[in-house]
Amino acid sequence: MVEVNMGEKNIGDARKLGFEPDRLQRIKKVIEDDAAKGLYDGAVFIIARHGEIVMFKAVGHTDLANKRKAKKDDLFFIMSLTKQMTTIRVLMAIEEGKFTLTTPIRDVIPEFGIKGKQNINVLHILTHMSGLNTEIPFTLPMDKLGNIEEVVKAFCMERILYMPGTIVTYNPVTSLALVAAMVQRLDEKKRPFRTIMKEDVFEPLGMKDTALGLPNSMKGRIVPVVVRDLTPGIFDPFLIESMNYIIAEDTELPSGGAVSTAYDVFLFAEMLRQDGELNGKRLLSPETVALATTNHTGDLPNHLMDYMREMYGWPEIPAYLGLTFFLRGEGIFPTPLGLNASPWTYAGLGAGSTMFWVDPEKDLTYVFLSAGLMEEGKSFMRHQRLSDMVIAALIE
Repeated sequence: MVEVNMGEKNIGDARKLGFEPDRLQRIKKVIEDDAAKGLYDGAVFIIARHGEIVMFKAVGHTDLANKRKAKKDDLFFIMSLTKQMTTIRVLMAIEEGKFTLTTPIRDVIPEFGIKGKQNINVLHILTHMSGLNTEIPFTLPMDKLGNIEEVVKAFCMERILYMPGTIVTYNPVTSLALVAAMVQRLDEKKRPFRTIMKEDVFEPLGMKDTALGLPNSMKGRIVPVVVRDLTPGIFDPFLIESMNYIIAEDTELPSGGAVSTAYDVFLFAEMLRQDGELNGKRLLSPETVALATTNHTGDLPNHLMDYMREMYGWPEIPAYLGLTFFLRGEGIFPTPLGLNASPWTYAGLGAGSTMFWVDPEKDLTYVFLSAGLMEEGKSFMRHQRLSDMVIAALIE
């Protein structure tokens, strides 16, 4: 087991770990140039190999309106990186024998089993093949978005739009509330899901600056959500900026409502890189991590990306989804993981801003949290460019 080192390695150590120092430095320069052009405001990023950090930088601003320069301990809304963290706790419940991937949701949430939803199971939710509405449930008031049981109640009244298991349509906002509710309802201590995440995932990994919701004690460090690129895309800019107001201490949005720092996301990624264990704390077995980061959607496309394909003239792109994890797979097409990443590279990706990935073949970990959101297609290409630069800095 490799102990996590928070310090940034010196240039000599970077060379020993296979990096060309000048190639690492040009990544920082490109981010600085992007911020100077106004593409986004700034970023905090980490590059590591074998668990050792070789570059940990804060670039540009994380609150441009107040001229606040980026800092390594800035607290970000991490958007859909929350999904991978929620999934880990769901998989822990499976390893505890509470349910399985093939358990129908109705077995734990009986009221869900109507209107064609009787056979939707945990695997369907985690692979985004449930056939449900991919946006916010039609009957859910916005002020209930952060209430897991209210989200479940709204989903219970919806019908399926597609046969479960036949179509991949990524659900950006709400679907993981269903599996989070399963964990919560079966919890012997009857804890809120935010407490379950804190006590069972964040604290064991030493993620002291991560929470589901925004605790009052952390508000002074939060990076405000500002949509810098107003190109029409997946999200209405005003909806995404509303996170500044709707995410509170008791908000539970398992698909996208967590806050964290770059270093804490790195700790999470390192747990995965080390097959479910970090610094003597094991959350999952190696077999379960391998299952979570294996392609479960074949060559099926992700229909949420159809608008991007039309907008930018892209080819049909395989979804390549594990259990909420994005995978590199094979082929030449726009991918935020970088074209030169190994096919087994897995990632989390958050609305126009955040990502992490682990390349197990190269034993390489990358975390990128940015301020000033971009339209999702443009963010894809930004991530692809930077990811390929990270890989290009590794020369042996």
